[in-house]
Amino acid sequence: MASTVWRPAWPVPLDTILGPLRRGSGDATYAVRNGQVWRGLRTPEGAATLALSAHPTAGEVAATAWGAGAEWAVARVPAMLGADDDPRGFRPLHPVLTAAYRQHPHWRVPRSGLVYEALVAAALEQKVTGREAWAGWRRLVHRHGDAAPGPGGERGLRVLPAPEVVRRIPSWEWLSMHVDGARSRLVVRAAQLADSLQHTLDADNVSAERMLRSVPGIGVWTAAEVRQRAHGDADAVSFGDYHIPSSIGHALIGRAVDDAELAELLEPYSPHRYRVQRLVELAGIRAERHGPRMAPRQHLPGSLR
Repeated sequence: MASTVWRPAWPVPLDTILGPLRRGSGDATYAVRNGQVWRGLRTPEGAATLALSAHPTAGEVAATAWGAGAEWAVARVPAMLGADDDPRGFRPLHPVLTAAYRQHPHWRVPRSGLVYEALVAAALEQKVTGREAWAGWRRLVHRHGDAAPGPGGERGLRVLPAPEVVRRIPSWEWLSMHVDGARSRLVVRAAQLADSLQHTLDADNVSAERMLRSVPGIGVWTAAEVRQRAHGDADAVSFGDYHIPSSIGHALIGRAVDDAELAELLEPYSPHRYRVQRLVELAGIRAERHGPRMAPRQHLPGSLR
């Protein structure tokens, strides 16, 4: 077991900051209980349970961790909660952003430091509905992951399977988890390259993107999703997303836009373009739907009904 108390210079809204690391309401690696955030982590040092409690009156965040990765986890709590993020150069140049920034003044971009975790999650989310992606994550974690160490496991928390376990999952098992070949190949590749991908954290943001995109199967969208979560990159926009250009377009100019227009809209906010994306999400702005939701595919084993 390891523990620490961090005294930040601002109030820390735990779930708001860590929310993007949660893969749906049924994610067994993430839980909120009595104001505490619990996470099951697959760190470079091994599995860990991390429990976080914010005490705004005392100006403290208390962290306790269990397992082989406990020391690693508690050492990175400040970065996980946005200590490396500097929003001071950000100017919300639109009333919608001004209102969202005023409502969430203490939100920061988290830097989880977990490249393998972020890439596995992003790979499972490629070109499918959120429901389908989160189902694949749940099945992977429950079937092949481990019970989280210490009290995390007693609370039902689980940890993403280790890279060596993922590398051995056969193709038919991926299909039974409703994960098609393109996505499973990238997850396995993430497991094969887990150690070297972790070194992207030592690079600047431009170099980290280049290194990530040199891996077959990682494009602009996937690299951005990883950089937002693992690297704490406040400029990593999810270009190529099915919903984000429309949501940001509606927030800023009242209509849907494509990726080219989105790049133009966000250029004045560089290097804080992901900050705009997240503030729009936190404001709850969504493009109006004009048709039925995309249905999960039914042709794979284990299809969602």
